Amino acid sequence: MQRRIISRQLRALLPLRSKDPATAARLLTRSARADSRTRPQVPFLATPLSGNRQFRYLTTERKKWLIYEIYLGIKYSAYFWAIIGLATVAYTCIHTECLEREYPSPHEWGIVTRYRFRLANFRTRWSQPDWSIVIGYVTDVIDRLEDKEIEGAGLEALAEGAVEVDGVSRPSYDITAKSEPWRRGYYEALMLAGRAAEQLHNHVRDTTRDLIFHASTIIGPSNPWPKPIPFGSQSAPREENCVPAFIGPEVYYLRVLATRGFSSRQRMKAALAYASFLDYKGDPDAARAMYSRALSFATEDTPAATALPYDKASYVLRDGDDAAPPSANVLETLTAIATHKARGGDASAALPILLSVLRARRSLPAPPPSASLSSTLPRKSSSSSGPLASLTGLFGTVANFMSPPVYPPVPTDGMSPPVRDAAERCEEAGLSLYIGEIIYVGKAREAGVAWTREAVDLAEEQLHVLHPASAAAKTTCKDCLNSGLANWFRMVERLAREEREKEDAQKAGPKTASWFGLWSGPNHHDTAADTAADTAATDDAAAVPPALGRWAAEENVVKERMRRAHELLEELKPSASFIDYVFNA
Repeated sequence: MQRRIISRQLRALLPLRSKDPATAARLLTRSARADSRTRPQVPFLATPLSGNRQFRYLTTERKKWLIYEIYLGIKYSAYFWAIIGLATVAYTCIHTECLEREYPSPHEWGIVTRYRFRLANFRTRWSQPDWSIVIGYVTDVIDRLEDKEIEGAGLEALAEGAVEVDGVSRPSYDITAKSEPWRRGYYEALMLAGRAAEQLHNHVRDTTRDLIFHASTIIGPSNPWPKPIPFGSQSAPREENCVPAFIGPEVYYLRVLATRGFSSRQRMKAALAYASFLDYKGDPDAARAMYSRALSFATEDTPAATALPYDKASYVLRDGDDAAPPSANVLETLTAIATHKARGGDASAALPILLSVLRARRSLPAPPPSASLSSTLPRKSSSSSGPLASLTGLFGTVANFMSPPVYPPVPTDGMSPPVRDAAERCEEAGLSLYIGEIIYVGKAREAGVAWTREAVDLAEEQLHVLHPASAAAKTTCKDCLNSGLANWFRMVERLAREEREKEDAQKAGPKTASWFGLWSGPNHHDTAADTAADTAATDDAAAVPPALGRWAAEENVVKERMRRAHELLEELKPSASFIDYVFNA
């Protein structure tokens, strides 16, 4: 009985269940029905009663938004990389065009050959060029030029012209069928390869790691005192694992001499470069023979009836009205021979040659007035000034840049005497510098300083008047000015030091001392008054600045000239653009 009463009470307390299945499954509606006495509860306005509500993360609106965001990201990324790619292509094209104007290449070459030829020349202009990269570019250019399927169509290998040095054999070709620009470009590539090989002739390759090292760092019996490896580099190689890294420069120079189709001046320059390298290696006999061969190239086209302008025994130029004027090739070769003799210690034979060459250069005919002005003064536009002239000049600059550059004309063969223009005066400054060095080493030091001072004055004067387009002449004058100032400073510094030492010795006077320093001669009875007087005289002398001697004053003059020349040389260097700085950093 009690059970029934309790069950009935419990049923009265429990809420009634709805017979509607839809309403029974929604707890929120059921809970809201109990609280809906004051206001109706709508499901989307109801306050959630639990934190575990379930809802959809990826709704239709959210899906559309995500798709749109992904589309925008892809679109802007494509725009960004397209702009970067187009800017890179534009910079490469502009940079290539500028390199073509600075280092022109034959138009008949392929685009890949021309591009690598420009890069090889451009790499040499860096402050610290990587010559391994340079020789890699230029040897690839040479291989492409000699490949009959690429650039070497029509080349014929000479049967007796193969060059073999240290087991390395390279053929020589007959290039007479090629055009003059092709031959000139091939010659420039061979000479650049020889120049790069000179910088790398003491380098070896570690075959186990395929790395390049200087020969002085090898660990082995042939190098008992190896130089330390720079910090951060790989460990030093073993001698048994090393082979020569690159072909010697003599291979390239001898190939120029053996190739049929080069001019006499081109072969003369190759012989002089090879002779200079032999001088550097310490082989004076081979260098002397190569200098003689270069001189034979310089006089190769001289008529048989014409006497040589120099003495065959002393190499001194003949003087007199009946003597033939020397050609540019002869002047250049005799200067190199005199330098070779001076390096070998034969200054007595080198000095007359240099003096005769300088005398011959100073007696050269003056250039025509029009040519002289065109080589020293900048060109001025004939159009009137104003907005129209500026606009015309802008359009002209753009048109010149868009048009392909013209390959330079055929240079002079050097068989005729040059004219005494600004470039020749730079050569005179170099000769005066050589003469000053030789004379200073001898007994006449003051005369050597005077010759060096004259060379510096002449080089600085020509730097002010040379045309900006005369790049070769400016380089010669700049090198002469740098070397001349350095030599002048060393000469005067040494003379000033000797002058100061002599003055100090005179001020000290002769010292007389007896045995064991027990007394110091007749002045050992100095009184206190004498000591005070000497001290006062010393103080007065210290208050007055000492007068500079002759060489000390000239030393200060040289320092001022060096500062002024540094400003001049800095003005001559073209400022790099921001784009070049960013891409070449």
